[in-house]
Amino acid sequence: MSKTNAGLFFEDYSVGQVIDHAVPRTVSGGERALYHALYPARHALYSSDQFAQECGLPASPIDDLAAFHVVFGKTVPDVSLNAVANLGYAEGRWHRPVYPGDTLRSRSEVIGLKQNSNGKTGVVYVRTTGLNQRDETVMDYVRWVMVRKANVEAPAPDTTLPDLKKVLSAEDLVIPEGLDFSNYDFTLAGEPHRWGDYEIGETIDHVDGVTIEEAEHMMATRLWQNTAKVHFDLTTRPDGRLIYGGHVISMARALSFNGLANAQMIVGLNGGAHANPCFAGDTVKAWTEVLDKADTAAPGVGAIRLRLVATKGGEPFTLRGDDGKYLPHVLLDLDYWALMPQ
Repeated sequence: MSKTNAGLFFEDYSVGQVIDHAVPRTVSGGERALYHALYPARHALYSSDQFAQECGLPASPIDDLAAFHVVFGKTVPDVSLNAVANLGYAEGRWHRPVYPGDTLRSRSEVIGLKQNSNGKTGVVYVRTTGLNQRDETVMDYVRWVMVRKANVEAPAPDTTLPDLKKVLSAEDLVIPEGLDFSNYDFTLAGEPHRWGDYEIGETIDHVDGVTIEEAEHMMATRLWQNTAKVHFDLTTRPDGRLIYGGHVISMARALSFNGLANAQMIVGLNGGAHANPCFAGDTVKAWTEVLDKADTAAPGVGAIRLRLVATKGGEPFTLRGDDGKYLPHVLLDLDYWALMPQ
């Protein structure tokens, strides 16, 4: 009997299957330091304990996307080790901040299956929950992945497609306990623009760009313990090691500081698509469209829904061609809710 893990193939999944993922991880200030070394992340709430405390939190949390990467990385050996591509996200919610000293683990439930017409691959839908050492949910999200079959003759499962919300409502969002932007320091945050300064339909070119380096991407995927073969093994993708989609998400979010410095906390993920592959040497830029705004019950805190688009060249604010497909320069199309001082 083999003692090694070849990963799950499409025919190994069944709807209702629950997978408890190895290996729990205690996060520390080291994750923050490495996250800020890998991406130009500068949001004040995640940089300063004092700033966070003045906003009603006990300390500066680990960046929301750093926590996401830790939770996501745990799932790879069981969900996407044999993936062709990660296709999309939905219904993502951050339920509570993650602080240094918290121990995170992940659990996934298979909620949908659909074999592709070629009979060689299929799409697996999972809902993943990240839990802390107190068994509290810190986040949950749905993603769907195209996975290879080991045996193309294996019978196709019954198609089951989950009924997913296209957009989370403001009422679905969880506002961190104690969060209060009444005394928010705009000078220390880096920009004066508050919730009321943004209009639905407004677009923002974040101007700056970062060239993706092979070494940084490899460090990031190791940091998040993401073992997907397409990120490490050139024999699985001779055209180049595919840059982990979360690396592009974090890069774009960090670049969005220029114009959205006060979009502090990510609390909802409505949807996302990795539109085209990203490889080392690509220069990532980003732009944002304001999709919606909502009040919250927390003092001085507004919610803002943003479309964050990462590109490798091309004109800003261009997304799809006349055929409705993403243009070749579009890397990421991410729809999320953030919290901003009013």
